[in-house]
Order: sequence, then structure tokens, then C-alpha cells
Amino acid sequence: MRLPFTRRPAAAPAPAPVSEGESLLEAVGLTKSYAGADGELPVLSGIDLTVRSGEIVALLGRSGSGKSTLLRCLAGLIPPSSGSVSYRGAPLTGANPGTALVFQNFALLPWLTVRQNVEVGLEAQGVPPRERARAADQAIDLIGLAGFESAYPKELSGGMRQRVGFARALVVEPDVLMMDEPFSALDVLTAENLRGELLELWESGQFPTRAVVLVTHNIEEAVLMADRVVVLGSRPYGTIRETVEVGLERPRDRDSEEFDALVDEVYRIMTGRPLAPRPATRPDRRTVAGTPLPHASVDGLSGLAETLAHRDGRCDLADLADELALDIDDLLPQVDALDLLGFAEIHGDDLLLTDAGTAFAGADVQDSRAIFADAVVEVPLVKLIANSLHGHPDATVRAGFFRDLLAHHYTSEQADRQLETATDWGRYAGLFAYDAARQEYRLEPPA
Repeated sequence: MRLPFTRRPAAAPAPAPVSEGESLLEAVGLTKSYAGADGELPVLSGIDLTVRSGEIVALLGRSGSGKSTLLRCLAGLIPPSSGSVSYRGAPLTGANPGTALVFQNFALLPWLTVRQNVEVGLEAQGVPPRERARAADQAIDLIGLAGFESAYPKELSGGMRQRVGFARALVVEPDVLMMDEPFSALDVLTAENLRGELLELWESGQFPTRAVVLVTHNIEEAVLMADRVVVLGSRPYGTIRETVEVGLERPRDRDSEEFDALVDEVYRIMTGRPLAPRPATRPDRRTVAGTPLPHASVDGLSGLAETLAHRDGRCDLADLADELALDIDDLLPQVDALDLLGFAEIHGDDLLLTDAGTAFAGADVQDSRAIFADAVVEVPLVKLIANSLHGHPDATVRAGFFRDLLAHHYTSEQADRQLETATDWGRYAGLFAYDAARQEYRLEPPA
């Protein structure tokens, strides 16, 4: 049931009704690339996705998998490089008229009141002032903000600001509500409460939208809210790794065996190796152009190795994340780092320390550095920095040289993060020194 919000202006007639399960959004062969120093940098490749009436779809993946880029392509905010996006069977040529977006950072206009912020979309549609005020008040009441119509964003808590974002999106009665990590900027209790209220509205039939697309990196959130979880991989660019049908009745019991089994299954998909063989044209992981270095500090990966050692060298990833109160984006960089260095391996749902990892976790500080140095010297970017200095004991190399090399394969942000990680690892291993003020590398003086 759609709420009786103010009628749409004549310039924007209500779309024709759709039946349950009918296609609203469809992406076919969607790819997206951005211009880099050495050609195009791929973000998404070969995405085929359909969003149907009556369902909540979660786009799940770690940082860099392109899930937010995919959401914006579906919303028509950025055009695909190739392939197509269609709304109700018609190819998009601009902003999608059937979608509204809720952002992670609220994106409210601080000089406008709550009611005025909610009215922004209606004003853009040409709805008369009296009608849009009435519709805005209905949306504000629906989302639990009655009494705050004249308040300004600075007077509201984070949870209340996000409620304004939801009201602003819902008041235009979109066919598809799109949410880009809408709960990640909130504290745990506020996020839990808001998730629950939105699901209650969805189940009650009062939600003025026919489908929801949710971007998240939180596996439990995806399984709790979605009917389908679309898992995106990011090696070396965003593809759909697998789609998981949830199929659990709402409200969902997080303590049930069925819920735990689905969470474990999604963890296995996200952390496992690609199902298909790696194409011959894909760069090898042992080159600078290969898989990006995980953004993990030495302290972080050492802490994870020691945590595994205390659990006899083996631990279920989902259980470990729960025990440490970590989201997937918090844990997986350390997991990838241990795997890259040969200190751990993933087997099914479990993370296992290797013999080298066990020795690393149990060694004293000096021996730990020596073991780490033996492993990290084979990491391509670290090895490149070290080799550039050897043979020239008094030489220095500017960080910009390595940043320019990385720019041929990665975005500037990715390049900076990889160089930061390589610098951290190489300095800890004693392979080189780094002067942050001069942004120069030099050989570490012998001890």
C-alpha cells in the first residue's frame, strides 16, 4: 500500500502499477572505468543485475568492490562506460526518475529546517508549497520525527538526521529506495533501532516504495534486511561473485541456526577464492600491477596472528568477527595481509595459521621482525622500493616516483594507501628508512 502523499504534479505523472516480482531496474553488461594516468582504471566489469518489485536487495562487498559506484549507476547519477541500465524497460539517459537515494553522511542542508529539507525533492518536481508541506509532514510523521518539523540539522542527533534523510527520500514516493551504507555513521544502538523500524514499515505495507537496494559491508545487516544478497568481488575490479537468496521469514532471529548458516555462507563467499580460474590477461598478484596491497598495519596483522595462535592456530572467521565486534571491512584487510605474507590460509569458513605464521606470532620482537622481513621482501611494492635503493648506499628515492608508477594501474587514493602500507611494512622490517617531511626513502643504516 502506498501512503496518500500529495498527488504528483501533472509534469510528473504517477508511473503505471507493477505486479509483485516485476522488473523495475535492470543492468546488463554494465562496466565502469575512470580515466587514469595510463588509460582507463576499471571499477566494475560485466554486471548483470535485476531489481524486482517487492524485494530488498543488498549489495555487499569489501571496500573497493564498486558497490557504491554500482548504486549510482542504477540511480542514473553516473553513466556506465559500457552496457546499459534500464528503468521499467526504458534505457536510462540521465537521473533515474524512479529512485531516491539515502546517503551515509546524511547530506542535509544545514540552513534549512527539517520540513524544508524533506521538501527539497518535491520542490524540484514543481509541487506547490501547500501540497509539499502537507506531504512532508506525512513523511516526517511516518519516519518518527513529528514535533521536529521546524528544527535545524545542528539540533538533531545522528539518528534523527538520518531519519530526515529517509523522509526526504520517501516523500517523493520512489519506485526504488536506494541506501548507501545508511547506518554506518550511527552508533550501534541507534543503527539497530532504525533498521528495525524501517523493516517494520516495509512489512506493514506503509512503505511508499516498491523495492529497496541497500549498499552495505556488514554481513549480518545484509542477511537481516535483504531478500537477496549480491556479493561483489574486487580482484582486480568489481564483479558479482555470487547471489545468495535469504528466504527467511521476518522478523528474523539472529540466534537461529538458519541465520548463522547464511552468515557463514556469505563469509565463505566473500573470503574465498574466485570460483572461476583467473583469466590469463589478469595481472599476477606478485607484481606491482596485481592485487592491491591490503591496508593493514603491522600491529593489526600481528594482533590477528597472535589471536589465532591463542586459538590453536585456527578460527572460524564469522565467530572471530563476532568475538572482536568487527565488521567485515575491519577484519578482512588483516586476513588478506596474513595470506599475502604466507602467514595464514583460508580453508572454507576458517582462517588457519601456517608454520611461518605460528613462528611469527610466537617470536620475540627481534625474531618477529626478522621473520616478517623474510616474508615482506617478496611483496612486489616493498621489493621495488628496496631494490631501487640497493647499490646506492647514499642514494634517496622520492615517494612520488613510486606513486607515479602505481598511478598507471590504480586511482590516486588506492596508490596512496598502497604506498602507505608498503612504507609501514618495509620500515618495520628494516629494509629502508623514510623521511616523511622530505617524502624520501633511503637505506636503513646497519644496526
